[in-house]
Amino acid sequence: MSPPLLEAQSWAQIGAVIRLELKKTFLSQRGLWVYLLALAPAAIYLIHAIDTMRDLETRRTLNAAHPVATETLRSIHNGMSPEEVVAVAGQPYSQTSFSRRAFRLTTYLYTDGESNYAFLFRNGELVRINEQDRCNLPKDAAIFATVFQFFYLRLAVFFGCAGIFMNLFRAEMLDKSLHFYLLAPLKREALLIGKYLAGLTAAVATFVTGTALQIAALSWHFEPGAVSEYLRGPGLSQIAAYLGVTALACAGYGSVFLAAGLLFRNPIVPAAGVLLWEGANPVLPAALKKISVIFYLQALCPVVAAPEQGLSLFERLLISSAEPPPAWLSVLGLLALTAAVLVFAAARARRLEINYGAE
Repeated sequence: MSPPLLEAQSWAQIGAVIRLELKKTFLSQRGLWVYLLALAPAAIYLIHAIDTMRDLETRRTLNAAHPVATETLRSIHNGMSPEEVVAVAGQPYSQTSFSRRAFRLTTYLYTDGESNYAFLFRNGELVRINEQDRCNLPKDAAIFATVFQFFYLRLAVFFGCAGIFMNLFRAEMLDKSLHFYLLAPLKREALLIGKYLAGLTAAVATFVTGTALQIAALSWHFEPGAVSEYLRGPGLSQIAAYLGVTALACAGYGSVFLAAGLLFRNPIVPAAGVLLWEGANPVLPAALKKISVIFYLQALCPVVAAPEQGLSLFERLLISSAEPPPAWLSVLGLLALTAAVLVFAAARARRLEINYGAE
């Protein structure tokens, strides 16, 4: 005999639950903040792109008024006097001075139309050269990797999934409508899986779209040739990895918060507990790391930010090292963790009883 969850009737029930839940999940007023959370980073990247384009236009205008080549600016070295710099590069487009007793500081600003160069003179001698180059795809890709790992996965997707999946059961308990499901000739396992798949569809559609919009906004201000070159290189594989990691994060966190919604009346308590557990992942023993979602997600990110950077020696000693698993094992590990949580939630759903007075 086939297992209950694989029977045709069970799958029909799951499909019916999905159709009912999708509309409620996508149009729920309780979930409007989730869309803002998913789309906010894309808006920030779009503002960054607009600002970068305006800055580039300003630099090219200044270079047209004070033309100087990149090779000329890079030939300037420490020890030169302001007169020598002007003789080589011409007049700067901006000049500032500051005097105080025994020393005088002077700054000359130049641009080659792409990068800004600041030459700092102390008492008539060049002592520092600061080059502020234009944003490029490799640099922005590294920034995106850091924001994606430490903000989008750990906070945006995390709290977004908490809002979506915890409300699948908890919201109906608050609205006093869950008993309609429980009184229907519907298997509890089918109810749970249907609700989970509906929440997963909403979460993946929301946050994968958010990830794609972030990448599009981040690359908007670059020349088409630079974008094409990036896509021919590591670009396409990295974009696919980010989209896949986002979907897997929704699956992993979704199962955890769905189970939490069945077990706890107050969603703040389990959300805080899971947040602390995921945040403490770097200092957990290697064996405990493997029962957290972020451990597998980090291994799948195409660019993984090293947590040791910028930390003190004492903080580095607290971090336990665990060899990241290969991609295929990370996917299997995350899916196995998700399945284990869903099996536990299904067992809890079989004993689910509703007492609205206690809610």
